[in-house]
Amino acid sequence: MAEALELEIVTPERLLVHDKAEEVQIPGGKGYLGILPGHAPLITELSVGEISYKNAGNTIRFAVAWGFAEVLPYKVTILAERCQRASEIDVARAQETKKRAEDQLRSNDPEVDYERAQRSLQRAEAWINVAQKGS
Repeated sequence: MAEALELEIVTPERLLVHDKAEEVQIPGGKGYLGILPGHAPLITELSVGEISYKNAGNTIRFAVAWGFAEVLPYKVTILAERCQRASEIDVARAQETKKRAEDQLRSNDPEVDYERAQRSLQRAEAWINVAQKGS
């Protein structure tokens, strides 16, 4: 078994990560997945949450919102709709988004798109949580 996985995280805007990883954790559609070198191949949908990986004993974190991951025995490719490094997250903006979404969800306004507000709330909470943990 190899000691490391190749990890790529790609968003529509850029290649965010191309690195080696000792292990990777991703938020799959039905819960978090831990991936080590030699993992069985799979493709999974990503939900909102945290991607983390270890490299040389350091843990690197990202907030992610939706996408797909392809896992091969020695490579993980993540195609994310939105993904941001913990160090790049604007916490104040995420807190504003969270408050706005909570206000919309509490309102009785028939014009509010509750599904969209719920997605915004999930994303904002994930961004805040990842930023608080740091890189």
